[in-house]
Amino acid sequence: MKRIGIIGGSGLENPQILTNAKEIEITTKYGKTSSLIHTGQINNVDVAIISRHGRKHTIQPTRVNNKANIAALKEYGCTHIIATTAVGSLRKDIEPGDLIIIDQFIDFTRLRELSFVEEFEPNQPVHTSMADPFDKNLREILIKSADALELKYHKTGTVVTIEGPRFSTRAESKMFRIWGADIINMSIAPEVILANEAEIPYAAVAMSTDYDCWLENEEPVTWEKVLETFSKNVEKVTKLLLKSFEI
Repeated sequence: MKRIGIIGGSGLENPQILTNAKEIEITTKYGKTSSLIHTGQINNVDVAIISRHGRKHTIQPTRVNNKANIAALKEYGCTHIIATTAVGSLRKDIEPGDLIIIDQFIDFTRLRELSFVEEFEPNQPVHTSMADPFDKNLREILIKSADALELKYHKTGTVVTIEGPRFSTRAESKMFRIWGADIINMSIAPEVILANEAEIPYAAVAMSTDYDCWLENEEPVTWEKVLETFSKNVEKVTKLLLKSFEI
């Protein structure tokens, strides 16, 4: 039986999408999760929701306990994880309000714990494959759901994850474009890395909220702009999540 973990990003901290909802607390050997875990059902499927930055968005991106979040969802029995996240666009055709079904990432973080593996057993090194880190089947479900809802979205996208809480300089933003990144955020890595290590299929739907700061004729990104755009369009993400439980 499937049990879906949802890790909610900016603006989606407390979605009213569950039936038989209740809160549970799971403390792992890596510490506490970012929030209490909302459990319940969507379309008769068991669901567990964690607010990545806490219910009141008090946890800055670099301090998110990703290891505890992923470990708790695995302990609860989640067979799949779907994440949501706000992103800046590094491409003109990815406009504010667009959704992106991410298929690749570039990890530009430097201060985060990237692995559950502390040391190898004798002659048993662990090197997790990361060539295609986002689960193909979950991505196809999200794509079919976006098509059914006739949403404006992009079937693929490479996200570069940076440390927070500051935004990029113009030079960095332009560099990431040269690297081939399509969108930028502060959350997906190492979350996706740890999910793969834990052998939990993981997919992420991103919402573009701004053009970061590479586009000279646009105002540089601010948190207020991110929240404004996400708040106006968060219903799209909620509808997409709900639709994905019907396919």
